[in-house]
Amino acid sequence: MKKVRDLLNVKADVVHEITDDATVFLALEQLVDKNIGALVVRRNGEVAGLFSERDYARKVVLKGKSSRDTLVREIMNEHPITVCPEDTIEHCMGLMTDKLVRYLLVYEQGELKGILSIGDLVKHIIADQQHTIDHLQNYIQGN
Repeated sequence: MKKVRDLLNVKADVVHEITDDATVFLALEQLVDKNIGALVVRRNGEVAGLFSERDYARKVVLKGKSSRDTLVREIMNEHPITVCPEDTIEHCMGLMTDKLVRYLLVYEQGELKGILSIGDLVKHIIADQQHTIDHLQNYIQGN
């Protein structure tokens, strides 16, 4: 059974971050520049939350606010869901489904180790299924 650690080992270990006093506009620019969907938010060097495209859509656009005048801390998720490297991929999928989230922060011994997106999990599951299909085809063909 694959674990979060396995995904982190193949994924780039870069966690993109922004401070909680940055504007939402600046955060959006960073999301676009890095082609990602979420940023870890820091306050005084500590993780303070998570900012995502979903936060922007629901808490800025739909409320008629301006991204240039709104600070990240005003709309970020202050309580992102966390997992540890020993959690299974299935556990993570269950959390994302039950909690209706697209990102999980990975902590080990109180230290942020990475971030997983729903896309990371789906990509892994597809690759794993393709490996199984290839193995079965080789078995059937007698290779």
